[in-house]
Amino acid sequence: MVDIDRLTEYELCRMFDHTLLKPYASKQDFLKLCEEAKTNHFAMVAINSYPVSLCKEALKGTDVHVGAAISFPLGQMSIRSKCEETQNAIDDGADEIDYVVNVSKVKDGDFRYIKEEMTSLVELAHRNHVLIKVIFENCYLTKDEIVKLSQIAKEVRPDYIKTSTGFGTFGATVEDVKIMKSIVGDDVKVKAAGGIRDWETCREMLLAGAERIGTSSSLKILEGFRSEKNSV
Repeated sequence: MVDIDRLTEYELCRMFDHTLLKPYASKQDFLKLCEEAKTNHFAMVAINSYPVSLCKEALKGTDVHVGAAISFPLGQMSIRSKCEETQNAIDDGADEIDYVVNVSKVKDGDFRYIKEEMTSLVELAHRNHVLIKVIFENCYLTKDEIVKLSQIAKEVRPDYIKTSTGFGTFGATVEDVKIMKSIVGDDVKVKAAGGIRDWETCREMLLAGAERIGTSSSLKILEGFRSEKNSV
């Protein structure tokens, strides 16, 4: 659990996955994203798989990872297709992978498929020394389904499980983060994403057990954190 009272600005920055997933993002937008991440030492830039090579070059020699979103945002691809997109992203320089589970299979109760999918992608990522996060898209799931996915993750051991894509009907909630963390414990970390746009919300996610924050509002959150620290 993050000690909010002792949290430094650098430690907070190292929890941000600085995000740009807009379909109309230009080359200059991606370069700006990378410059912001580099300046603030954010953990990662979170992008779709196509601009990975561009961002990898822009971040060469820095401590910022390049993260590729796989089967984004719907998750409606075969396991083989997800593996191929993942391998292509890794070949282009991705350091981290965030993939979306097949929510339809979850709703069908086909958890054997979900475990096979997760195992295939986690083994592929780890074989290539790449971190991997599993996006649940909790807005479409029941609490029991969130628990079941978390139990599978505890067994398969991705690096993180993640609340949301940010493209669903709602994003991260404190309750969901707590549920996920209560199941995986210290075996898997939790990433909160979707709708986190200010320091107050970010802080609640960290207190609930999140250790990464996916957001396009990293700079605004950082500003709020600094204001709070300066007011003490």
